[in-house]
Amino acid sequence: MKTKIVSFIAILAMTFATYAQRDLNQQPKPGPAPKVKLGKPEKFTLPNGLKVIMVENHKLPRVSANLSIDNKPFFAGDKAGISGLFGGLLGNGTTNISKDDFNEKVDYLGANLNFFSSGAFASSLKKYFPEILGLMADGVKNSVFTKEEFDKEVERTLDGLKNNETNVTSIARRVEDYLTYGKNHPFGEYTTSESIKNISLEDVKNHYNTYYKPNNAYLVVVGDINPKKTKKLIKSLFKDWKKGTIPSYTLPKTTNPETTEINFVNMPNAVQSEIAVVNNVDLTLGDKDYYAGLLANKILGGGGTARLFMNLREDKGYTYGSYSRLSQSRYAGTFRATASVRNMVTDSSVVELQKEINKIRYQKVSEEELKNAKAEYVGNFVMDVQKPRTVANYALNIARYNLPEDFYEKYLENINAVTLDDLQNAAIKYFKGDKARIFITGKATDVLTNLEKTTDYAIKYFDKKGNPTSKPEMSLPIPKGMSAATVVNSYFKAIGGKDKLDNVKSLMTVANGKVQGIDVVLTAKSSFPNKNATVLTGMGQTFMKNVFDGEKGYLEQQGRRLDFNEKQLEEAKAKKMPFEDEIYKSGKLDRIESVDGSNAYVIKYNDLEVFYDIKTGYKVKTIRTIKTPRGDQQVPTTFSDYREVNGIKFPYKTSVKQGPMLLNFEIKEIKLNEGVSDADFK
Repeated sequence: MKTKIVSFIAILAMTFATYAQRDLNQQPKPGPAPKVKLGKPEKFTLPNGLKVIMVENHKLPRVSANLSIDNKPFFAGDKAGISGLFGGLLGNGTTNISKDDFNEKVDYLGANLNFFSSGAFASSLKKYFPEILGLMADGVKNSVFTKEEFDKEVERTLDGLKNNETNVTSIARRVEDYLTYGKNHPFGEYTTSESIKNISLEDVKNHYNTYYKPNNAYLVVVGDINPKKTKKLIKSLFKDWKKGTIPSYTLPKTTNPETTEINFVNMPNAVQSEIAVVNNVDLTLGDKDYYAGLLANKILGGGGTARLFMNLREDKGYTYGSYSRLSQSRYAGTFRATASVRNMVTDSSVVELQKEINKIRYQKVSEEELKNAKAEYVGNFVMDVQKPRTVANYALNIARYNLPEDFYEKYLENINAVTLDDLQNAAIKYFKGDKARIFITGKATDVLTNLEKTTDYAIKYFDKKGNPTSKPEMSLPIPKGMSAATVVNSYFKAIGGKDKLDNVKSLMTVANGKVQGIDVVLTAKSSFPNKNATVLTGMGQTFMKNVFDGEKGYLEQQGRRLDFNEKQLEEAKAKKMPFEDEIYKSGKLDRIESVDGSNAYVIKYNDLEVFYDIKTGYKVKTIRTIKTPRGDQQVPTTFSDYREVNGIKFPYKTSVKQGPMLLNFEIKEIKLNEGVSDADFK
């Protein structure tokens, strides 16, 4: 060990001596772009049209095979979703082996094998690869589709669609695609419960027999292979995969608006706005200004040091991140600049997004920015080409896009050749700030008033399906005689009656949930008049503990304890436990607002908004506004699935959303007037 240390010091001394001979005040001149020599993949084509690309690499004793069926997009119409349904059914057994035996064999070999509507993927240790590739080929050629599996997949799909109806991000992407590409474009259509119910098992089988064919397919094999033996293996496994005639389809032309407009979708449950500035582009891999477009996007919104991120997050604190993407396509490319922002800064965020887009269009970037963007591309490219998977993907792109064989060998040369003028011309051409759609999916009552004041763009309104609609009702009149007290009394009546609630002197609930994939247990105990304790545990440890004994309280998190301050003590003492809603009677009945399609009374109490469904009387939601270094942040909690326990109804499901995290809890145990002692509040 001593010898190694001495050797290290000697080498270090030599290094310093070398640097001492240089002029450290002179910046070294950049060298030429590194010459990239890509490994040459082996290629061949089977008589049925299947194109095969093999990349030999012996660093690890593993092999992977990726099958890509490169069909042109098609419009499914009233059977939208058939590709996804079909993809979910692939690999559930073949004419030669049952589903269970198929899956058991894959597991036994410690391999991965997945099928999807546009291909399949398999990987395994070298010695098992012939067997795994054989299973892939069997699934590709001989898949069976049973009524039992079909019904299961339909049910899973319908459940997913139902859950997405209240997901703000999912609705935002759906409407964005629908309006950007058009309702008759394959990229614009979306799956509905009606279209799924239109699909039969026979439709799935016809889809398989029509579109899952080798004549538009590529098979890329990468890893520890003997090319000669692998070629022989592929021929024997795939030669009898029959080719077919793929139906032709003419894609509709996509268009941009004549002038920039705002397309607004009202989502009353949104606690932040999804913003996307989008325009269509005609850009394909290998176009003359492709490289300038890449660099322009890198500077605008291509990462954590780009202009959008530095402005909207680092400077303004509006969002967790803001990015842009310039997507090339053989069919329909797009430019997108996006941000998910707090409701109250939606209008300001739109202004800043457009400011940055127009700035890069009309003002040349600095030499330093261009140099740094090039350096990042060069560095990433040089690192990526060391991977055999990258070589295979590049070979696949060359084949699919009909590119010159030396396209990637000249890639860095073309990146480094981009000038400031080239970059600005590309930004003007592809970032159409003056002919874009600004999509905003958010809560109208929180967003629209400021948006109308701040921007000069025309605002068009759309429902969750992308259909034009009228401006959302900003509020409904509160009926005469209604107050916060009457709303809370209606809630008490709905869950069992005030007399029954008054008989409850203590309450314990135990709920199970997940936090970032970790199973957790949330135990809440409360006792009359205002004692409460909440403990979150998981993985054999306590993550969080919040306790108030009626006079003093504390929060304990990750071993750190913080005693309640004066304001927290005041709020805790004011609560009426075990049913804290009594205190909301002193709040303000502020408005009526829709929650998941049902109107609710909203009571404002300090930094809390409490929502009570008008029809059922149940408490369905709260929104707490908390102070953060980046400004106010809203934390919504939803309540559902009310069930009766000893004559009183409790919400068995609770969801809390904080920033990007969604925490779902379901009650497993409720105890009234038992299971709680003074020791719980120590």
